[in-house]
This record gives sequence, structure tokens and C-alpha cells, in this order.
Amino acid sequence: MAKKDDTERLQAPESGSGRRLSPLRVIGAALVAIVVVAAGVVGLQWWSARAAVDVKPWFAAYVDVTATPKFAFENLGGTTTKDAILSFVVSDKSDPCTPSWGGAYTLDQARGPLDLDRRIARLQQQGGTVAVSFGGQANEELAVGCTDASALKKAYASVVDRYKIGTIDLDLEGDGLVDADAAARRATAVAELQQERRAAGKSLAVWLTLPVSPTGMTEDGTNAIAAMLKAKVDIAGVNVMTMDFGSAKDAKKSMAQTAESALTAAQKQLGVLYDRAKLHQSDPSLWAKIGATPMIGQNDDEDQVFSLADAKTLNAWAVSTGIGRMSMWSANRDKTCGSNYVDTTVVSDACSGVNQGKQTFAGVLAKGFDGRIALGEGAVTTPEPTTTTTKDDPAHSPYSIWTATNSYLKGTKVTWHHNVYQAKWWTKGDVPDNPVLNQWETPWELVGPVLPGETPIPQPTVPPETYPNWTGTTAYDKGKRVLFDGVPFEAKWWTQGDSPEAASSNPDSSPWTPLTQDEIDQILGGSTGQ
Repeated sequence: MAKKDDTERLQAPESGSGRRLSPLRVIGAALVAIVVVAAGVVGLQWWSARAAVDVKPWFAAYVDVTATPKFAFENLGGTTTKDAILSFVVSDKSDPCTPSWGGAYTLDQARGPLDLDRRIARLQQQGGTVAVSFGGQANEELAVGCTDASALKKAYASVVDRYKIGTIDLDLEGDGLVDADAAARRATAVAELQQERRAAGKSLAVWLTLPVSPTGMTEDGTNAIAAMLKAKVDIAGVNVMTMDFGSAKDAKKSMAQTAESALTAAQKQLGVLYDRAKLHQSDPSLWAKIGATPMIGQNDDEDQVFSLADAKTLNAWAVSTGIGRMSMWSANRDKTCGSNYVDTTVVSDACSGVNQGKQTFAGVLAKGFDGRIALGEGAVTTPEPTTTTTKDDPAHSPYSIWTATNSYLKGTKVTWHHNVYQAKWWTKGDVPDNPVLNQWETPWELVGPVLPGETPIPQPTVPPETYPNWTGTTAYDKGKRVLFDGVPFEAKWWTQGDSPEAASSNPDSSPWTPLTQDEIDQILGGSTGQ
């Protein structure tokens, strides 16, 4: 699109001494002024371009926090791709100005069943960083239903402050993308929040995640960017969802080639938008403000599959082009589907739908993206504990302190040596931090550290009268439940005289299986204690 340059006329100031300047001196002074001002403008634009380009390109996978089965994103800390974009924060179903995870858990509620705060702390302990994504396809982005500007800014700020993040991702889809009033509210709230944080010496990088076709972003997408620039939001970048192209995809082109076309078109559109806002960016700077997010493996369109070969091709192109960010949907899906998942053309939340062998999409897509998500102020939490001499304090422990005499159901959480552990199966007498060479040797999985200022989280327990106590003289049919040392067991087949205690040492041959903590929660009405 053609654009006219705005040129200012420079006039020589009148002399306060009354002396007259010769025409040559006037011309000379004007030329010097022009050179100085032009150098300043060019210098400012150069600095802005270099500032963007000098930020190292980074990789981080999206993590669907509320998906089932739960994905242990904290374990990414032990990999080379440690950073994660946690999704999605949306409006609470009962109050549009209250942020929630997937419309199911408020931020406080996520502390219990999701143990989200602790898992973030565990990732950070291992050198990982998180960003938070607002919006998504399934629920309502905060700005759509929250029409109170002050409450909207407070909602965004509550998420940023709670998780001490330095990067937010605004995933605009559905009403969150097309609602112009919501776009204006969002832009104003984010601009004010960004300015407040900078005034306090903190940072806030803002990314917009938008749909894209092979020919570029939609009008609604470019309008969303324009609204942000109008409100003076300093946009870190625009991340386009290179996935689900539908009928717009050329059948002769691969998914990688289609993504490259979409990204190239989006970069040109972004340049026009910055020029219209009189914030010209250099070509390298614009590429540094572009991000790509493919949907790994099987896409929602049945005939569109983003393969590992596509990932390799797109990665090589992206690195050589200089785009600023690479992501993927999602870390939850980055593995081969098991043999029990029959129809891989149907998208799974827990596997990619393609045979990955020993490779991961994250490992392929992250090559050359050596930067990190921008940190928030104070984001580094408690370091790895170096001593266990200080006793655990029950008053400041989220879960009961482990004891050798108690039996623990699968899914039960305990506190031990200032960390939280979760039982992988029924256990008794196994020390949670017993050093083992292989994870399968211990029934405990480390969740994360006990956080400063924590207090006990109420835990559901089975009342003594719920089931009868086991006796060796009673015959029990399949499905019958009993209590043994306060732990509920269920008979797998008819049995008499077989103690449930043997289930721990030989679970396959024992006629009894202990219930899990999740099953206990369901029995007691779906408690959110764990």
C-alpha cells in the first residue's frame, strides 16, 4: 500500500541581537538543522529496530493447563525447552471481570486442584520461565464481558502480579477478535498496565496471537493490532496461528510452505500498520516482531498434518528469516499416540497423531531459538533446597507432613523437607525424597516447593462410617468396598480371608485395589481440595 511521507518545514529563528544573517548563512544553518533532526529521527528508528532485533528469538510451547489428562509442564524444567506459555486465562462464568483458568478455576481455586502456583515455582527452580495466554477459542476473553475499564485492568494485573510474569499473550479468537468495543477496552487496559509497570521499573512484553490464512491476517486481526498501536501499547510481536488453513490451503503445498506464505504476508501487513501509526520499523525489526505457532501433527482439518519434516523445514526457514518467536500447540500433544488411540485423524489433546519415534516437535522447532521469555520482576522463586535440617511446620505446610506409619492413596499429596510430593500409587513407608536411580523405583513424584506464607489446604478424607472395616471371616463380592487402616479398598473379584495389606506388595495377585484420591473426591462430592 502506498504511503505519503510527512515532511516538516524548518525555519531559521529570528535573531534576538538584531543582526541580519546573510542568505548563505541562513541556508547553511538550515542544512545543519535538517541534518541534525534527520539524524535524530533516523537514529531513533535505528535504535528501535536494533532493540527488537537484538532480543534473541525464543521458543516456548503452549500448555493447556486444564486439559485432561493433566500435563506436568513443571517437568519441562529438566529438558532443553524449559519455557512454557500457560493457557488460557478467561472470564469466570459467574463474573466476567474475574480471571479464571478455562472458566473452571479462579486463580485461588487453581492453587488447590491444579497446584498451579507450586508447579510454576518448580519450573522456575529449574531455570524455566512462563508466560500466560489470555483468551483462546473455547471461552470468553476478559475484555469481551468485562466492560468496566478499571476492573479489566485490575483483572489483567492480578494475573501478572500473582505469577510474577514479564510476558503476556493475547490469543484473540471468536468474539475476542471481532468485538471492536472489546478491542478498544483491552488496548486501553493493557497500555495502562504496561505504562504502570515500566514506571515501577518492571517490564511487560505483550504478544498478540491471531489467526492467519496463506494470504495473511484477517481484517479483524489487523484491526486488533491497530487498536493496540493507537492506545500506545508497545507490542513485542504478533504471533500467527499457522494451522487449520481449511480450503485456503493449496493442496500442492506442504504445511511448512503454507506457513511460510502466511508469515511472509503477515510481516508485510504489520509493516503497513506500523507505518500508518507513524512508527516505522525496519524490515529486520518487523521480522523480529513475528511469531509462528503451528499445530503439531494432526490438525483439526483432517487432511492437514504438520509432520516432523514440516517442523524441520519451517524451523530452518524461520531461523534464516529472523522471526522473533516460535511456539506450538501444544506441549500436551508432543508424543506419539498409544496403540489404544485408534483413529489418529481425530485430534487428541494428549498426543500428536503422528509417529514421532524418539523425536519431539519441541526439539525440532526450538533449534536456533536460543532466547528466553521475558522475565517478570521477582520471577525467580525459591532455589533448590540445600538442607533438610529445618523441620516442616504443619501450620505453614499446604499438605500433611509425611509419616512412615500412614498409608497414602494414589494422588495424595504430602509435605516433606519443604517440598510437596504426590503419590503415583498406593504406598506406605516409602520416604518421598529417598534417592533413586530411576523414577519408577519410587512411588512419589516431586511437585514443587512449599511456597512462602502457605497454610494448610483442606483435604477430603473418608469418614469411618462410609465403608465397613475389613474382617477375615467375611466373604466379599466383586465391587465391595471396605476400610483397612482407614484406607478404602475395592474387591476386584470374590474374596475371603485375603488381607488388603498385601495389595501394596503384590498388587496384581491381590483381590483388593485401593481407591485413588480422585475417586475419594468423587465419593465426597467432587471436593476441590486436591
